Amino acid sequence: MNYAVIMAGGSGTRFWPLSRKALPKQFLSLFGGTSLIRQTYERIKPLFPDERIYVVTNSGYVDLVHSHIPELPIGNIIGEPVAKNTAPCVAMISSLLRAKDPQAVLSILPADHAIVHADLFREILQLSMDQAQERGGLFTIGIKPSRPETGYGYIQIDGSTDGPVYPVKTFAEKPDLATAQAFMASGDFLWNSGMFIWKASSIMNEFETHLPDIAQLCEEMKPGFLGNNPQSFIDDFYHQVESISIDYGIMEKAQQVYVIPGDFGWSDVGSWLAAWELADKDSSGNSIHGKAVELVNTHNSYVRNSGDRLIALVGMDDVVVVDTGDAILIMPSSKSQDVKALLEKNLPKHGDRYL
Repeated sequence: MNYAVIMAGGSGTRFWPLSRKALPKQFLSLFGGTSLIRQTYERIKPLFPDERIYVVTNSGYVDLVHSHIPELPIGNIIGEPVAKNTAPCVAMISSLLRAKDPQAVLSILPADHAIVHADLFREILQLSMDQAQERGGLFTIGIKPSRPETGYGYIQIDGSTDGPVYPVKTFAEKPDLATAQAFMASGDFLWNSGMFIWKASSIMNEFETHLPDIAQLCEEMKPGFLGNNPQSFIDDFYHQVESISIDYGIMEKAQQVYVIPGDFGWSDVGSWLAAWELADKDSSGNSIHGKAVELVNTHNSYVRNSGDRLIALVGMDDVVVVDTGDAILIMPSSKSQDVKALLEKNLPKHGDRYL
């Protein structure tokens, strides 16, 4: 059977000051009227019954996830006691679901992405699951690039086949602008969406080959995964396992890796600039959130006011202003990626109050 796994453990640091440790990005309603994690659930709901949708999140967010997706059985929301990157998450849930269903096919999906054309996305996801069941191997969805983007990783396809399934030649890290332009011009690079599809048995075989220590831990924990208190065994697993990404640990090393291109209006919603791009705008290109906002001769800007204090902008273009009551962020929208550095280097000296 087919299962969906929503990964919802991120911290969303680039969306400070709205995103905080207590309420990170995936739980924010940045556009569309509902939270990103709720949108992810509603997008995949037509393909999966609730009992076959799982969420892996920080253990402190289990109740928060359930409040956003109350339809899910509480046992399907799994808390990570410590953050150990994506490979342990994938190994744990794949091992758990394989123990329950040896024929399980998993779709691993981030909780905090935006997709405009949900129907087209579901078509690609269903095709990916069908192909993973038929062929084996590891599948990912690549996004046809619309610009030379330096904020995404890339996937190079082997164009010797006619598609819609292509073997993967290489994975590339986030490039500089010149490299991104070369990728765009070549026509054989796709954006790496971070969405993965595979049989549980296929991915665990890859763990046995490339990350055998993690595979061995999963095998030792398997009886506990099926017991009455799986969370205690999951906690033990996370405290023992190494921290490593699924891209570096498995995807870049595996032999049978395939990509299916998608063009369904995808964004990883990685910054306030991305939020502006996705949000509704007025005739001047401004995205305004909150009632106490006044703009004069201002264009292509994102303004969010969570309180009653008036925010007024005069003669400003391409800026982001976010006021949460206890903190104000003001920056050129082109510097949106620098918010993460602000949190890492400057805000800790103020204590945990603003984190």
